[in-house]
Amino acid sequence: MTLPDARPTYPDGFLWGASTSAHQVEGNNVASDVWALENRPGSLLTDRSGDACDSYHRWREDLDLLAAAGLDAYRFSVEWARVEPVPGRVSKAELAHYRRMVEGCLERGITPIVTLHHFTSPSGSARSAGGPGPTPSTCSGRTSARSCRSSTASSGCARSTSPTCSPCSRPS
Repeated sequence: MTLPDARPTYPDGFLWGASTSAHQVEGNNVASDVWALENRPGSLLTDRSGDACDSYHRWREDLDLLAAAGLDAYRFSVEWARVEPVPGRVSKAELAHYRRMVEGCLERGITPIVTLHHFTSPSGSARSAGGPGPTPSTCSGRTSARSCRSSTASSGCARSTSPTCSPCSRPS
């Protein structure tokens, strides 16, 4: 007896991928509002992110693992506490880091999907906004569109007005 093929079918262009949050995987986001909260005496956040899994330095290995698993999409976030550690001061080095991640995805045949704001904010922006959790518009909105253009211009990432610059297209 032959069983029917019960595997689901997906439309052409369907992406199988993985996703991460910069704060949870990069490690040492010391300028982040959540990092500050984790390290405040008496904090309810008793499990500190610390080094996390050091994806900030190991992103190439992480992308190799995604490719080896047969995945063709990777949704990752930009840690604004790195990009804009002080309100109004954007780090070109950190933008270049995220550009290299986008390019690394494309080199491996992985579609990068970049989330510009995923939960954390620069702690300086949180303080200047008068609270522990400013919205993206109060801390990074003023630079997110410019930074997305800057960090993804040569890699084909579609610009968007939403917090996610998604999905990035593969150059032909």
